[in-house]
Amino acid sequence: MDGTAIRQVRRFQRTVTQRIGALNDRFLARDRPLGQSRVLWEIGPEGSEIRALRARLDLDSGYMSRLLRSLEADGLVVVEGSGPDGRVRTARLTPAGLAEREELDRRSDEAAAAILQPLPADCRERLVAAMGEVERLLAASMVAIDALDPSHPAARHCIRAYVAELARRFDGGFDPERSIPAGDEELRPPAGMLLVATLHAEPVGCVALKLHPGDATAEIKRMWVDPATRGLGLGRRLLAEAEARAAGHGARTLRLETNRALTEAIALYRASGYAEVAAFNDEPYAHHWFEKRL
Repeated sequence: MDGTAIRQVRRFQRTVTQRIGALNDRFLARDRPLGQSRVLWEIGPEGSEIRALRARLDLDSGYMSRLLRSLEADGLVVVEGSGPDGRVRTARLTPAGLAEREELDRRSDEAAAAILQPLPADCRERLVAAMGEVERLLAASMVAIDALDPSHPAARHCIRAYVAELARRFDGGFDPERSIPAGDEELRPPAGMLLVATLHAEPVGCVALKLHPGDATAEIKRMWVDPATRGLGLGRRLLAEAEARAAGHGARTLRLETNRALTEAIALYRASGYAEVAAFNDEPYAHHWFEKRL
């Protein structure tokens, strides 16, 4: 990793933590540090399951418990059990907690305005645009890609979303029963694998590999990225990860087919070095066939 880039990231972190007041144990001049204030805000008016709260904030269970206990002691939060066995725990704001959240919102708006106000209009626009870009890139850096069993809930979610999107976008819809299959057994080692991308523990993309052990040709299937995370370069990352995994299992050629409606996918494949070739299967929904030498 480039040492100059590392130093710039560290300078950026120091500047941001100082400018937003994260170093102060009384964030926004309230009687609590930033961590407690953020949890209070994230719980929101409707409450939140603690498991989801931890995932959104990337906090371990012990630290989250300590933050919630401190907010409970201040009378701002109550934690309730629900579900058949009461193990699903939900945090809710008390009336005092709702009032405190509103005050945090007001003071946060003032703090944001204080950052922008000293700057000329053109510099404000540059800063806001740069913040948006940094936010997107930081989100991209938090995405994890792992091989999951096709029966895993996150994998099931991705495949359902993939099928639903194709049904919306293809002329005449999409029936997976008519398509060349990529069933669970074909996506488990050694026959293949399913790579799933997650952000804050939520599935946001997938790509499948059919490896054909003993054959140097592998196939890419079931490529999908959640619309909410498009623009983060996740499709390219999934494709590169699939290529690396395929090469690691001895594949020397990757093949895929796609529908003409998926213009962004076609552009991605071409930009990633895939060459269009003659049809190599009878996939009824395909209009383009691609191949890449690894």
